Amino acid sequence: MNKLIPRVRLAPPGENPTPRPAPRTRRAAELDARTREVGATLAEFSARPARDVLRDLGTSTRGLRQDQVLERVERYGENTVDRERAPHWAAQLAASFRNPFIGVLVVLAAVMYWQDPADPGVYILGSMVLISALLRFWQEFRSTRSAEALRALVTTSCAVRRRWSETAATEEIPMDQVVPGDLVTLAAGDLVPADLRLLTAKDLMVAQAALTGESLPVAKADTRAHDLGQRATRDPVEADNLCLMGTTVTSGTATGVVVATGSRTYLGSMAGALTGDRPQTAFDLGVRRVSFLLIRFMLVMVPVVFALNGLTKGDWDQALLFSVSVAVGLTPEMLPMVVSANLARGAVAMSRRQVVVKRLNAIQNLGAMDVLCTDKTGTLTEDRVVLDRFLGTRGEEDREVLEYAYLNAHFQTGLRNLMDRAVVERVDEAEEVVVDHLFTMVDEIPFDFARRRMSVVLRRNELAGPVAEHTLITKGAVEEVLDRCGHLMDRGERVALTDELRDRVTRLGERHNRAGLRVLAVATRTFPVAPDTPERRTYSVADETELTLVGFLAFLDPPKQDAADALRALADSGVTVKVVTGDNELVAARVCADVGLDVGELITGVTVDLVDDAELARLARTTTVFAKVNPVQKARIVRALKAGGHTVGFLGDGINDAAALREADVGVSVDTAVDIAKESADIILLKKDLMVLEQGVLMGRQTFGNTVKYIKMTASSNFGNVFSVLVASAFIPFQPMLAIHLLVQNLCYDISQLAIPWDRMDEEYLKKPRAWDARGIGRFMVRIGPISSLFDITTFLVLWHVFHADTPVQQTLFQTGWFVEGLLSQTLVVHMIRTRKIPFIQSRASVPVLVMTGAVTAFGLWLPFSPLAAALSMEPLPMSYFPWLFGTLLAYCALTQAVKGWYIRRYHGWL
Repeated sequence: MNKLIPRVRLAPPGENPTPRPAPRTRRAAELDARTREVGATLAEFSARPARDVLRDLGTSTRGLRQDQVLERVERYGENTVDRERAPHWAAQLAASFRNPFIGVLVVLAAVMYWQDPADPGVYILGSMVLISALLRFWQEFRSTRSAEALRALVTTSCAVRRRWSETAATEEIPMDQVVPGDLVTLAAGDLVPADLRLLTAKDLMVAQAALTGESLPVAKADTRAHDLGQRATRDPVEADNLCLMGTTVTSGTATGVVVATGSRTYLGSMAGALTGDRPQTAFDLGVRRVSFLLIRFMLVMVPVVFALNGLTKGDWDQALLFSVSVAVGLTPEMLPMVVSANLARGAVAMSRRQVVVKRLNAIQNLGAMDVLCTDKTGTLTEDRVVLDRFLGTRGEEDREVLEYAYLNAHFQTGLRNLMDRAVVERVDEAEEVVVDHLFTMVDEIPFDFARRRMSVVLRRNELAGPVAEHTLITKGAVEEVLDRCGHLMDRGERVALTDELRDRVTRLGERHNRAGLRVLAVATRTFPVAPDTPERRTYSVADETELTLVGFLAFLDPPKQDAADALRALADSGVTVKVVTGDNELVAARVCADVGLDVGELITGVTVDLVDDAELARLARTTTVFAKVNPVQKARIVRALKAGGHTVGFLGDGINDAAALREADVGVSVDTAVDIAKESADIILLKKDLMVLEQGVLMGRQTFGNTVKYIKMTASSNFGNVFSVLVASAFIPFQPMLAIHLLVQNLCYDISQLAIPWDRMDEEYLKKPRAWDARGIGRFMVRIGPISSLFDITTFLVLWHVFHADTPVQQTLFQTGWFVEGLLSQTLVVHMIRTRKIPFIQSRASVPVLVMTGAVTAFGLWLPFSPLAAALSMEPLPMSYFPWLFGTLLAYCALTQAVKGWYIRRYHGWL
């Protein structure tokens, strides 16, 4: 147990901890304050007698009158919580244009239009902007509508008691029509429609996992009479006589009065602070850094080109036009479209794996994710209760204990709770038929929350002769059952329950509790039936004495069969999994150990509140399991991990997960989650399966890798081209390439890269998380880009000295020769940069990439000989030029491959 006690720096006794800074975001502070305020109000309702609550709400046990309902609908509005609505399509379309590179392209197009409204470059850039934005809009619009359709599949109603005349009647109404003061009737399977103060309840068990993360349902107060409230509690979730909106009744019945609806409920207090702008994700920050890196290069290079051309050529208007063309050449203008196409392709591929991508950027965040925080219930476990073991009083497996437990669960007449069902499911159906034939129930002593046990009395059906005895079988909480025992069964013998034996069996139950199991005790007592007297038909609580302890039942929410494999797959992919759950630390530790997670030091929500942000960041880095944490603490843990430089994913489906889902770089939920969780998520799984998520991680990395390919290819190639332009402008008495040549070359090169989203990534690349690295891209540009400049300069020398294109009269030959060499080298570099391996031999591009690059190469060779040549100020190249061209390209590939090897050794990476 020492592992469950964290070693953290706490304040000295009697002092407050080191003053913690204010919450890091205003919304986190709002969520905390609002939840505390609503919790305090609900705690007051819990502490007060039921009659006072009814009086203050202006209602009675007969329900509200029609005029009262109408007045309260007007005053309080619909019983709905604030949620993030799907944006109007126009707003979503406008948002698709908000991108730094789209802004740059719009500015460049505007400058080109100002210079020449008929310039084809204006239409080229405009088309790129439109295609990119529309592609992103359409994919996100479809995904949003899919998420809304999932929500619309579920409609819920509830039973309320109202007085439309003098007579009160119970009717079914939509949940959004419930008002404060309504009397709501609950039964097994019902969703609690609002925050209720219980008035009556019988055998009521409520699943609060959506609020707390606890895997097992909790018992609510059996308030049948003299309801004077309970002692004050600070946490409304722990109040026995409150049922909160969003929780579910698993067994039993109850009646409660609505004390809060809509945004005034405990759920609503969380939802209200979870709308509006989201925190910036790793993708947003990365794109911004890369965008401004490339824009800075442009702001430096373009004025230099403008000044050099103006000073050396004397034509400042032409220099301005040429510098704008250089700006276009420097700008990876296809980046928005390539990114959108990459993300859209990833979203389509993930939809085939039953994944709805609500926000396209989440795909790349998924690939960059190196920490996944997940809840426990339903993700690592099956979200159901099973009977794990049945033990004798020495801890050995004892089939007789199961048989007695089955008889108790089978013959009870009340609604079976999850543990009763687990016992029944453990026994074959054939035995059920035999049991009904062998036994008859005489009486039942129902469960209540004071005794925390229930009993049945059975008579064995004798085929011949009178009944000799009745058997009372009791099942319940260990402490309560032991208090009623005077004997126990020890290796088949009934012996007196001495203090020593009592201590031994108590420790046995505690040991299994500490192992994360829910333990119940089973005991029996026999009552002889005299042959000459009437058979007894009634039994009471007074008969639950002098019981004989038979053994124990241990229950758990079992781990999923594939959970351990999924965790290993995520670990192999470089993703660290951390469990962040509202369940207790013992259960969390047990489940994590079962699926192969190294629990280490386990941290609880109490500790999270005691430490400052810096200490929490340290704990978050080294801790695998956080247990008993509330929604605010979950979000704070995610922020601490992000502050440590991690890209964080969060997988959750409960109300208590919503804040963390929004705070994470990528929030993942499931289609069965509560609405607030689905609305906070970026990705919705139609199947709650970590293996599906692991496939999504690989898809995200492939999407990111293809995007980075394009950026590095384009940035380095464009940088090399501009560097070549600077050299040529300084030493050549005419323009080395016309503005139209730069635009056509750039357009052809961009077309060759349209197939990049359909390329494949090397397996080695997919094995670890990938994040934006603006410094790495800048380093790549200045080290790889000049390689092309080196061969551009050799081409200049060949054209100048070999082909005598050294005067303004021969400039068309010079410009055509450099155009072809530049286009082919740029297209060839696609294959050189797309892999760290030797292209075509160790790693081959996908067929679409091969086809597109091949087509552009053929087009570039054909263009000088085509009818378009004169219009583009080109001329046919002499055949003797092509051996020089082939040799240049071959040398270019060889040098690039050699520099690639050096670069990988020096910087331990390529893409």
